[in-house]
Amino acid sequence: MRSIKLSSSSSDLQTPASLRSNSTAEAIEDGITGYSRRLSGWLLECHGFWHNSALIIASAAFVLYLAFQSKKSYRKLSIGRSYIMNSYYGIVWTVSVLNIAWCALQTWECTPGKTLAWNVLSLFTTSGMLFLEVSLIAFLLQGNYASGLDALARTFAVSGLIVGLDSFLKAIYVFGFGIPLFIENEDHAHPLKWGLWVLHRLLLTAIYGLILFMYHSKWRERLPARPAFHKYVVIMFIIHVVALFACGLTGNGAGFGFWLYDTTIVCYHAFYLPLLYMTFLADFFQEEDSNLENVYYSEMKDAGFFDADWD
Repeated sequence: MRSIKLSSSSSDLQTPASLRSNSTAEAIEDGITGYSRRLSGWLLECHGFWHNSALIIASAAFVLYLAFQSKKSYRKLSIGRSYIMNSYYGIVWTVSVLNIAWCALQTWECTPGKTLAWNVLSLFTTSGMLFLEVSLIAFLLQGNYASGLDALARTFAVSGLIVGLDSFLKAIYVFGFGIPLFIENEDHAHPLKWGLWVLHRLLLTAIYGLILFMYHSKWRERLPARPAFHKYVVIMFIIHVVALFACGLTGNGAGFGFWLYDTTIVCYHAFYLPLLYMTFLADFFQEEDSNLENVYYSEMKDAGFFDADWD
């Protein structure tokens, strides 16, 4: 009888322990399942795996590159003492952080409770990238006179005014009229939305087209003589032409236009910042001061800017 009681009491003690271990295992399994579900939703929902992966990988790779080069870049900026390069490097870092957040939080666009946060993040990110784009255009149009603190202040003032007006207009559209400017959903084909994007792309296309015309005319001496700037203008002109065409098609209800527009958005957010860095900042950080002028001279000579001296 005593042995029976002891065995029953020991089994009673083991049962709660087994229940606790089972409940712990179930909790761990539920946690792993929930995490994998959230991870798969983060990558697969809204725009799909390839769209989200391309944005996240490209933006993260560029931020990691900036981080690995930060010590060397800071040393170069300290020695160079260039107001323009210091300012642009800081702005590129800020916009890159905004852009990687925008790329990593794509699911906010399709989450009803995150609409306001997505619109705010999109407005700040696109405004930062537009500021870089407009300010670089302003430097290009100033040509060889774009140097020093005065040129920096003048360029940033003009760029800030243009981007400020653009952001104010977008904010009125989004928060005042409720037009989903930053919601890429072909079920919400809005005439006012696509009309604004057509106007936006048309202005940028016209500006880049004007710069290309100047590069192939007698006014090319007023522009920077580096071929890298010319390649940058050609690439941006093509991107905005394609985006303008896509906006026009989407505004008329064409499904292919929406796919094409989405492709241009992915390319812009994934590759614009590396393109700007390679065009405007890379030589400053990579070349030694004694060799930099020789590199610029060689590029100008290859572009034919000294042909007139031999005539």
